[in-house]
Amino acid sequence: MSLELGMAPRPKKRRRRALQFFFMLMLFMVAVFGAIYWFFMLRASTEHVQPYEGQKQVIVFEGARTSTPYLIDSNQVLLPFEFIKEKIDPAIFWDEPTKSVIIITKDKVLRMESGQVVAYLNKKPVNLQVPVKEVDGVRYVPMDPLEKLYPYAFVQKTDSGVLTVEKDGYAIQQAKVIADDEPQLVRTGASYRTPIVAELAAGAPVDVLGEADKWYRILTADGIAGFLPKESVTLTQVRKVSLDLPTPSKAEQQTAWKPLGQKINLVWEQVTNKNPNVEGIGAMPGVNVVSPTWFELKDPEGTLLNKADSGYVKWAHQRGYKVWGLVTNGFNPDWTKSILSSYDKRDKVIAQLIHYANLYDLDGINIDFENVYLDEKPKLVQFVRELTPYLHEQGLTVSIDVTIKSTAETWSMFLDRAALGQVVDYMAVMTYDEHWASSPKAGSVASLPWVENGLKGVMEEVPHQKLLLGVPFYTRLWTESKQADGSVKVSSKALSMPRAQEWISERKLTPKLDEASGQNYVEYTDPKDGNTYKMWLEDVTSIEKRMELVHKYNLAGAASWRRGYEVPEIWKAVEEGLNSQHEKPTP
Repeated sequence: MSLELGMAPRPKKRRRRALQFFFMLMLFMVAVFGAIYWFFMLRASTEHVQPYEGQKQVIVFEGARTSTPYLIDSNQVLLPFEFIKEKIDPAIFWDEPTKSVIIITKDKVLRMESGQVVAYLNKKPVNLQVPVKEVDGVRYVPMDPLEKLYPYAFVQKTDSGVLTVEKDGYAIQQAKVIADDEPQLVRTGASYRTPIVAELAAGAPVDVLGEADKWYRILTADGIAGFLPKESVTLTQVRKVSLDLPTPSKAEQQTAWKPLGQKINLVWEQVTNKNPNVEGIGAMPGVNVVSPTWFELKDPEGTLLNKADSGYVKWAHQRGYKVWGLVTNGFNPDWTKSILSSYDKRDKVIAQLIHYANLYDLDGINIDFENVYLDEKPKLVQFVRELTPYLHEQGLTVSIDVTIKSTAETWSMFLDRAALGQVVDYMAVMTYDEHWASSPKAGSVASLPWVENGLKGVMEEVPHQKLLLGVPFYTRLWTESKQADGSVKVSSKALSMPRAQEWISERKLTPKLDEASGQNYVEYTDPKDGNTYKMWLEDVTSIEKRMELVHKYNLAGAASWRRGYEVPEIWKAVEEGLNSQHEKPTP
C-alpha cells in the first residue's frame, strides 16, 4: 500500500512533459503556417495585367464598364444598339421590316437604314460616314449623329482606346495622386495581393467611384478602372460634365396649348358621311376646342379616308374654337397591326396627317386608336413618338384618347399610358362605358364612383395636368324581359339627352337620385308587355358632379362625346363647372 502511494507521482510528471511538448509543437506549427500565410497571402503582387482582361474598345458608362465593346469601322465609332437602349435612350426603336434604327427627340426623327450611308432627319437626307450594321448578331449604330441628338459626352481615350460616356450634368468626386518617388500602382482589387493594372505619376487626376475598406475604387483619366490605397491620393474637387448644347428649337420649347385662365372644354364632332350644317349648330358657351372625326384608316397600307371640311374649320375659328382633327384606326385590329408594324406605313400615315393639318389649317390632332391587339402595344407608342415631333414642329397640339385600366386586352391593356403620356400634350380619359351596349347586366354608362376610381388609376401613370376627363352626353335605356324559362333577357339602346327626356315625359316619370351611381335614375314596368325599363341619366346633375372631379384632381379639362347629344343647358353646366371653382390640391 505504501509502495504504490510512493510511485504515483511519476505518471503525472510524464503527462505534464507530454502536454508541454504538445503545446510547443502547436506554437511551432502556428508560427510556421503564419509565416507561410504572411509570405504567400499578404505579400504585395508585382504582376502586371492588361486593363479589362485585355479586351479592346471597352465602353465605360459613367464609371461602369459595359458588357459589349464598341466597333471601329473606317475610323468611325459604332455603338451597340442594346447599349444605347439600356443606358441612353430606352425609346430607340428597331424597325424590323425596313431594318432601320429610329431615334426620336422632341423635335427630330432620325431614320438610319442598315447598310445605307444616307439617313433621314425629319425626312431630309443626311450623309453618314458609316451605316448601321450587324456583326455576329450584334447591331451597331454610328456614334457621329448620336452626339448631335443626345446630351451625352462621348470621349474616346487615345492611349487605352476606352470610350467613356457621360450625361450632361453627371458629377463625380475627383482626387489626385500624392507626390512620391515611385508611381502609384492601380490594382485590380482592394488588396496589395491583386495584380497591377496601371501606374500613375504624382498629380495624376482620378475619379473616385466608391470605397472598399482602406481603398478607393477609381477611374483613371485614360478610362481604366481599378483600386488605389486611400493614403495615396487626396480628394480635390467634384468634376461635372457640362456640354455646350444647342439652343432648343421652337418645337422643343413648345409647351402644351392651354386656354388663358380656363380649362380645356373639348367636344367631339361625329362625322359619318358628311359634315354637319354649321348654320344649325347652336351656341356652345365655354367650348374652346372641337374635334371632328375626320381621318380614318381605309386599308392596311396606311391610306387615310379624309372627311375634312375647310368650311367647318373657318366657322370654328370664327367662333374662337381650336380644331383638333381626330384620326382613328377604324377600330380594325388587322389594319392597325399592318400599319404599326412597318416604318414605311407609319410614315405614310404621318405624311398624310401633316399634309391635311396644313391644308385645313388645323390646330391639333387627336388620336383615337381602339380595338388594337395587345402585341402592338409598343408599336402604337412608337407611332405616336414618330408623329408628335412633326406636329409640334408646326405648332400643333397632340392628344390621344385612352380608356381606364382593365384586363380587356384589345380595349385597355394595349395602351401604354405611361409611355404615351410622356409624348403627347394631352390625354383624354374615356370614362365610359361601365355598362356597354351588350352588357348582360343593366347599369350606368359611367357611374361617378366608377369614373373616379378609373381616373385615379390613370393618374398613377400620367400627370394630372395632362388629363382631360371624358364625359358621355348619352345614356342607355335598358330593357329587362322575362323569358319562358324564367330567365331575364337584358338589352339596351343608346339615347341622347333630349331623347331620354322625351321618353321620361311620355311616361310621366319622375327621376330620383341614385346614391350609388351619383345620378338620377328612372325605372318603369310596362303593363302591356311586362318588361322593366331602367335608365341612369346624364343630365345637369351628373355633368356638374363630373366637373367637380376635374377640379378635385386639377385636371386640364374635359372632353365630351358628342355634340348633338346634349340639351342646351348642359353647356352652361360644363362652363360654370370647369371655370368657376377654385383649384384644390391634388390628392
